[in-house]
Amino acid sequence: MPTQNQCVYSTAAGSFTTGDGLSIRYGIWPAANGRCRGSVLLLNGRKEFLEKYTENVVALNNRGYDVFSIDWRGQGLSTRLLADRLKGHVGSYTHYLRDLVQFVDQFVLPAARRPLIVLAHSMGAHIALRWLHAQPTLVDRAVLTSPMIDIRTAPYPRRLAGGLARMASIAGWSHAYLPGATGRSALKRSFAGNPLTSDPRRFSVEREAITHNPNLAVGGPTFGWLAATLESIALIHRTGFLETITVPLLMVSAGRDAVVCERAQRLACSRLPRCRFYLLEDALHEVLMECDRIRAKFWNAFDRFVTERE
Repeated sequence: MPTQNQCVYSTAAGSFTTGDGLSIRYGIWPAANGRCRGSVLLLNGRKEFLEKYTENVVALNNRGYDVFSIDWRGQGLSTRLLADRLKGHVGSYTHYLRDLVQFVDQFVLPAARRPLIVLAHSMGAHIALRWLHAQPTLVDRAVLTSPMIDIRTAPYPRRLAGGLARMASIAGWSHAYLPGATGRSALKRSFAGNPLTSDPRRFSVEREAITHNPNLAVGGPTFGWLAATLESIALIHRTGFLETITVPLLMVSAGRDAVVCERAQRLACSRLPRCRFYLLEDALHEVLMECDRIRAKFWNAFDRFVTERE
């Protein structure tokens, strides 16, 4: 780890090979003007990719943070897991966790300056909780936006969705799309009525990136993804799991979230020993892609949290 007066300036981008032979894309962006005051490990959500977070990387760089991030396996320009590359699939969240551990050990820890802060969204925030449970001393603070503590399964009741996922896996359908899910990309999604952001310009960021590089697109999830997700959700809800995560944590919840559950987030925060809950009442699911007014509230909360002394 560099000393307090050292900072990494060179931008890096590339890929590394996992133990099971997959290629995982990563990016490293240095703080603006060499003003390095710490490091941020940025973990994105399902179907997302590095390009989608460019504006947020710039915001962090301008605050003086080096930023480290990856494309999760099965999305972005990392190796896709099925012949149909548009299917959102994973066999187990343990695979995500192993990829994250390798990235941190190989690229983040050798270069990052303290404090090391996690900024993670939705599925990425869920994986971050799994990692913080396994590696409780590596991070100084964590900020989780719309964390996937539990998911909404409408129009199916929660128990029915879980039963369908298990039955599909037993029947050999784990690679099949969930009912109603398709391979359509962000190019065919409409801003009107979307559950992700109220900002039309930021809604178009994903569309524009996929237009430039269609290989970034991911469609709907598979039965296998749902089964792995529900299994991992059950794990973090086990008694004693969250209670061992002692890093100071800011949990940012979106008041109009139709993707993940605010109630589950509040309950999880009450179990985390050093968690602070912050509700953005007008926000949809993608807090970091919201309108300027909501983002300003988020960044104010972020700045206060990461710089305050306990």
